Amino acid sequence: MFDSPLAAWLLLHHVPGLGPLRLQRLYQELGSAQAILQASPHLLNTFNVPMPILRQLEACVATDAAHPWRERVSQDLEWAEARGHHLVCIEDDCYPALLRWLPDPPPVLYVRGRVELLASPQIGLVGTRHPTPGGRDNARAFAANLGQAGLTITSGLALGIDACAHSAALQSAAGTVAVLGTGVDTIYPASHAPLAAEIAEQGALISEFPLGTAPRAGNFPRRNRIISGLSVGVLVVEASIRSGSLITARLALEQGREVYAIPGSIHNPQARGCHQLIKQGAKLVETVEDILEELPALLAHYQALPKPAAKPSTDDLFRSIQAPSDVVPGTPEYEPVTVSEAASALLEALGYDPVPADVLVSRTGLPAHCVSAELMALELAGQVIRTPGGYQRSSG
Repeated sequence: MFDSPLAAWLLLHHVPGLGPLRLQRLYQELGSAQAILQASPHLLNTFNVPMPILRQLEACVATDAAHPWRERVSQDLEWAEARGHHLVCIEDDCYPALLRWLPDPPPVLYVRGRVELLASPQIGLVGTRHPTPGGRDNARAFAANLGQAGLTITSGLALGIDACAHSAALQSAAGTVAVLGTGVDTIYPASHAPLAAEIAEQGALISEFPLGTAPRAGNFPRRNRIISGLSVGVLVVEASIRSGSLITARLALEQGREVYAIPGSIHNPQARGCHQLIKQGAKLVETVEDILEELPALLAHYQALPKPAAKPSTDDLFRSIQAPSDVVPGTPEYEPVTVSEAASALLEALGYDPVPADVLVSRTGLPAHCVSAELMALELAGQVIRTPGGYQRSSG
């Protein structure tokens, strides 16, 4: 059953406790999904995979008997036989090249629609779920004009700016990709089912989450890293200071992508997130030309990148952390989290007054890049707050 790379990756994808970051490390060390499956439990345990999981994985691969993980692989492969359904694993030639450079690329993408759009040059367009009329107009205008210039418009199918961007791209016959925080067979919000159906016909719906995955608060930051990871740049149209769009922008910066922001009135709370980004170095955008003038150099740079071979530079960036964002009614605002030893050391070194990052490096003895990565993960999880004076523990 696991002779093909796709089937092997699907099995690994369904194993609880592995996760994209750990799977990427295993892939870079061993070279293929089949090699991971054939590796001894002792070898895999050196990558901190819990031994009980490894024993179950070994038993699942060694027998043809019914097993929940095998059954889910069979269901996935059957789903992919339908028209417009695609499964793309990280070893496939059509896997998005830019995603390969993430420290935690999704090992498998579920796609409904035009799979070829994954390889197209994309611009992320995101913003608040509660835009002003002017924000809606800007989102539509920028999406349409950027699409007509040949860019695929990528967003998250959320209420507000996301929906405006997708709709304008569809109306202007531009390509559009919606990255979901659910399975591709589960649309959230439900009111966007007609829009999602239109995107599946003319664009593409994609997700790293298995079929049937319901909306959970921790899914959306993971979705955001794919929006920015697919794109050469991210445009934030309107966003409050606490908007999930700022997470997307921050991830874009971490991934080496360009970040653009549209300014607004100083009296508009939905413009303050954009103003903060501009203060931090995002490019102030007034016209589409402000973005298009940089594209030839950006596209040339990314097209020249070789397939990455180096190990990820951050060990536990998204390791089992569920962060609150786009909270779904009826679901807990916070999911249980598992933090690494480094994150635990940072929490012990933090108090409820701001502490600069260099002081945390001194207190913990951890490398600066590790402290930076762990602080970002803890911030996404709502356990740490970034302030002008440094970082402090959340009181929530």
